[in-house]
Amino acid sequence: MLSRLLKEHQAKQSERKELQERRRREAISAATCLTEALVDHLNVGVAQAYVNQRKLDHEVKTLQVQASQFSKQTAQWISMVEGFNQALKEIGDVENWARSIEMDMRTTATALEYVHKGQLQSASS
Repeated sequence: MLSRLLKEHQAKQSERKELQERRRREAISAATCLTEALVDHLNVGVAQAYVNQRKLDHEVKTLQVQASQFSKQTAQWISMVEGFNQALKEIGDVENWARSIEMDMRTTATALEYVHKGQLQSASS
């Protein structure tokens, strides 16, 4: 009888060990599945962040190139406007010079007419 009790006890312990081992494997399997699901979920977010970062980097490079081109074009426009302003100043200077010469010529012509008239009057008298 003692031997039968011992065998029953050993059989129950063996069943409990098997049950415990099965539950341990199931728990490990469930934990592994959960971990994989969490990692996959995180990886999706990380992958999306990586894709977004690459897009942003590309957009930044494009914007830098466009800003550089705009800066060069603006510098060219400024140079052209400054040249145009200088040309306008020169035209104004030439116009003033021409007026001055014209006034000098009129003064000289008037003086010559006055002298000529004076000579004609003195020759007639």
